[in-house]
Amino acid sequence: MVRIRTSTRTVISSLGVVLLLGMGPALFLAKEVAAASKVGLQKDAPIVPPKEGKSETIKLFNGKDLDGWVGHSHLWSVKDGIIVAKNTEPIKVSTYLLTKRKFTDFRLTATAKLVQSEMHSGIAFWGRDAPEHGDTYTYAGHLVMFPSGWGMYDLFGRNGLPPDGAPAKKVGKQHDWNDLEILAQGNRVRVVVNGTLVVDWRDPEPERIKEGPIGLQLHSNTMPQEVHFKNLVLTTFPEDKLTTVK
Repeated sequence: MVRIRTSTRTVISSLGVVLLLGMGPALFLAKEVAAASKVGLQKDAPIVPPKEGKSETIKLFNGKDLDGWVGHSHLWSVKDGIIVAKNTEPIKVSTYLLTKRKFTDFRLTATAKLVQSEMHSGIAFWGRDAPEHGDTYTYAGHLVMFPSGWGMYDLFGRNGLPPDGAPAKKVGKQHDWNDLEILAQGNRVRVVVNGTLVVDWRDPEPERIKEGPIGLQLHSNTMPQEVHFKNLVLTTFPEDKLTTVK
């Protein structure tokens, strides 16, 4: 085992993983240590390198309709180039607008706004549609939350995840547009909110990571809600680079 201890976390990599990397082990681990020093604390986690595949950039939303997505038609619509999630009746189980296509490693940029209610929304990934939990389009997997309860969650799994929502609360907007970037590679997730890196975290249980759809969340609630999404662009197997940090 190779161990390098920092003031913020312990970076652990088996020799096998290091040898598989197409870069020098020392350089790779140095980059990990530098990244770890910027955002939050994390318990020991394996380093799973990014997967390889064809890189392509996809507009997940065409600005006109919900082609390429599935969800409850009475809750999801398109208006003035914006995906609108809206409920007037109570929602017993959080429901999602899901991409028909599945993804593993990706960079997703999106702009989102909580219009009505104080309940958070989110973007789900690395999981699956889970109708056995009470809704045809609910989700089991990872969730990046915004705004209100910023942070990360494991839906129908471990529940709250370690990343602290406080850095995002400092730069996020409660009832205005937020520019989001999610970079998911290997078992590492980085999140940028309005130009600021707010999450840099490796899942210590990478066996939970699945190729899955992207899901836009309309949270369970007894109150009316409205959430807007636009500018959803995804790059598969992206460069190890954040594109929206200022």
